[in-house]
Amino acid sequence: MRTFEKDLSTAQLLKLDCLAGWFRTLEDRALRMASPDDYHEELLRQADEMDRQGIISWQEWRDLRLEADAAYLRAVTGDDYASDFLRRST
Repeated sequence: MRTFEKDLSTAQLLKLDCLAGWFRTLEDRALRMASPDDYHEELLRQADEMDRQGIISWQEWRDLRLEADAAYLRAVTGDDYASDFLRRST
């Protein structure tokens, strides 16, 4: 991916970096399992900050928040624990 960076504007690179950080948080299983509330709040905080700075559009902000809400619901229903159980039992 780094080979394409020279073709991107500073704003595009910033957006890519911010979105990559958001998705790293989304995939942070340890945080999600330890504290689903903190996990959700961090995802929302990052999306709100990208919106506040004008890095993402309103539609992108909405989509990130919807994804954060869905991930939170999966976390509080114990999906990570269920997948651990299934891996151990096979």
